Amino acid sequence: MSSTTAATTKSSASSAILTSLNGSNSIDWNTLAANLSVAQFAGQTDRLTTRSETLDKQISAVGNLRSSLLSLATSVGDRVRNGDLSPQPSLSAAIATPKLSGAATPKGSYTLEVTQLAAAQSLVSPAVASTTATVGSGSLTIRFGTVAGGTFTEDTGKTAANITIPAGSKVGDVAAAINAAKVGLTAYVANTTDGPKLMVKGPQGATNGFVIDATEEPTDPGLAQFAWNPAMGTTNRLISAAQDATYKLDGLAMSSASNTVNEIIPGLNLTLTATNVGAPATLSFADNTSAISAFMTDFVSALNELASQVRAATDPLSGDLARDGGALALKRSLSGLTGQVIMPSAPAGSPRTLSDLGVSIQRDGSYAFDSARLTAALKADPTSVAAMFTNGLDGVYGTVDALSRRMSASGDAFSLAASVNRYTGLKAKVKTDLTSLTDKQELLRQQLVTRFSKTQTTVSASTSTLTFLKNQIDAWNSSRN
Repeated sequence: MSSTTAATTKSSASSAILTSLNGSNSIDWNTLAANLSVAQFAGQTDRLTTRSETLDKQISAVGNLRSSLLSLATSVGDRVRNGDLSPQPSLSAAIATPKLSGAATPKGSYTLEVTQLAAAQSLVSPAVASTTATVGSGSLTIRFGTVAGGTFTEDTGKTAANITIPAGSKVGDVAAAINAAKVGLTAYVANTTDGPKLMVKGPQGATNGFVIDATEEPTDPGLAQFAWNPAMGTTNRLISAAQDATYKLDGLAMSSASNTVNEIIPGLNLTLTATNVGAPATLSFADNTSAISAFMTDFVSALNELASQVRAATDPLSGDLARDGGALALKRSLSGLTGQVIMPSAPAGSPRTLSDLGVSIQRDGSYAFDSARLTAALKADPTSVAAMFTNGLDGVYGTVDALSRRMSASGDAFSLAASVNRYTGLKAKVKTDLTSLTDKQELLRQQLVTRFSKTQTTVSASTSTLTFLKNQIDAWNSSRN
């Protein structure tokens, strides 16, 4: 508390006391007791109130720094996930959906010809009487392998599923039992125009075909209607056969059990959606140089805003957080950010720091951006530069996000979160102390009221005696005259 504030408080309390005396012999004892109790604790109350206001400013300042840092990390993350900072893939024909995996930075141009899409085996049973009719009991055995024409080659590496069907089961119960076996099949009841039918579907891929063998309970037949193998010749039950996707990349024949082909080239996943037999499409990657340059300009500008906010908050003379451990730790982290290795796994000679991208720290703590240095890095090693703008633990986003998370970790004594907790605890203690002072002030007021009440009685008695004596003396003087 400043001396000026203390003097003002004491002067105010003194004025209130003089006012309660009314400048005459008529004293307002209750008001005097209240003013004296206020004056007794005025200094302590003022110091605690000032401390509370200071803590409010510190809590607000720390909160603003946390919010600004989180906003920066979120903005960088959104931009990185948007994908325009990495070489974006494009196809000259709508035969697949490309998506960057982040495992590498693809570049160059390729040809892609999709000759067959992967498919899953779909098998349907004959129609049953109704969904409420029982279908027999026993067991269904499902074996997996390759269906080719009228033959089935079992894949002995896959365990056959033996599914028990109890007595009283309906077609819906059979579907539920197949799903409960969790062997990669999906079963449901299709209500067709011919009646309810059991539909069973497997995963994509030629080796994911399957046959169903039925073992009926002799006294409760019926499960045989769900059995199927290609030798039965009932092709109307095989809705679709299991097959692999086949395609040519740069003229080289390849296959996949699924239409989703991961890492078809390093850093790129494809989901095949259509065929283009005899008409190869071109797969290429857009130049991301201008997007990275624009991002770095915006990024450095945002860093400067954050750094300026931190410098103001930690100013030794005027900053609310001049001695705050969390704010000072953030200031040190920002000062060393340009030289921090953010790509520890990068090959020797590749860009590894923000400094390698043209960002430098100035003597006043601000950042400068050398666009020419970034352009040179992009020209020399565009793949390594682009890798710094991916959504992972390393790189520009990973580094800023890690700093934001560290500053938000309450378990770290030198984090902004720890500072907020500390100030909040101190604020609670100040509030408790103010409440205690208020209670003490009230107790003193009550004691003074009691004490002054006795004084008032004594003074009143003395005043009555003085009045009597004065009147008696006046009477004596009158009789003499």
